[in-house]
Amino acid sequence: MGYDLITMGRIGVDLYPLQTGVPLPQVTSFGKFLGGSASNVAVAAARLGRSTAVITRTGDDPFGTYLHEELRGFGVDDRWVTPVPGLQTPITFCEIFPPDDFPLYFYRRPKAPDLEIDAHELDLDAIRETRIFWVTGTGLSEEPSRTATLAALAHRAKAGTTVFDLDWRPMFWSDPDAARPFYAEALKHTTVAVGNLDEVEVATGVREPRAAAQALLDAGVELAVVKQGPKGVLAVNSEGDEAEVPPLPVTVLNGLGAGDAFGGSLCHGLLEGWNLEKIMRHANAAGAIVASRLECSSAMPTPDEIEAAIAAGAVK
Repeated sequence: MGYDLITMGRIGVDLYPLQTGVPLPQVTSFGKFLGGSASNVAVAAARLGRSTAVITRTGDDPFGTYLHEELRGFGVDDRWVTPVPGLQTPITFCEIFPPDDFPLYFYRRPKAPDLEIDAHELDLDAIRETRIFWVTGTGLSEEPSRTATLAALAHRAKAGTTVFDLDWRPMFWSDPDAARPFYAEALKHTTVAVGNLDEVEVATGVREPRAAAQALLDAGVELAVVKQGPKGVLAVNSEGDEAEVPPLPVTVLNGLGAGDAFGGSLCHGLLEGWNLEKIMRHANAAGAIVASRLECSSAMPTPDEIEAAIAAGAVK
């Protein structure tokens, strides 16, 4: 039996300060958490009761062992998480200055293992059979991950739901200006595109939300989801349905990871067959809950927590 969701992309260790409003040089204590957008999305969907797996790679080191243990603990299948000899598991630090300043520091050099995913090692049958397949823009930034990502998308050939998380991180690209053709190629094989205003602009050249959504639809997707920050989220599908939902009020502790919670909830709503407005309200609530917490993966909300936030009209 296929999975509800297979994600493909980043994994790493988040070392987040346990002190708020303190610059990194003065931080004295950190919490250790599983991180990486594709892995977090798999965790978020698993927390909502979905069967999930992730395709990624780690270093052959104790941090890699830790990530396997965390994935299993969260109920995510780690059979396609493999070590890369000679490379170290990535680490990410951040600074926490609520409500909207969370600088990230990625330690992914000389190369992150998750960019060593090889097309010849993919379980293409599993990728084709999963109900939702999720890939990220970071996976297009270097070889062999780029070829592997596009090969997986081409083999899946829009079977079921295929989500492209635009996931724009310019520091991961040796030439950021070269990204758009690879994004365009990925969009040909996907049914859902998800991104914020910066990300949709990279993918389409357009920043205005409705124009960007239309550009994504014109590129071949069936559903475009444009996250607009304080203005909420806009979703438009190829049948002309549209939903624009404001954000849920929340006291932000750490905004990192909110987008991954949104993604896991989005997948859950699509699998449930909900209408666009219900999907977006649920996903917004999931993201808001994580924004109210320090960590990412272990902060992913349960169904009851999301329903309570929606009912209350805010994250308490």
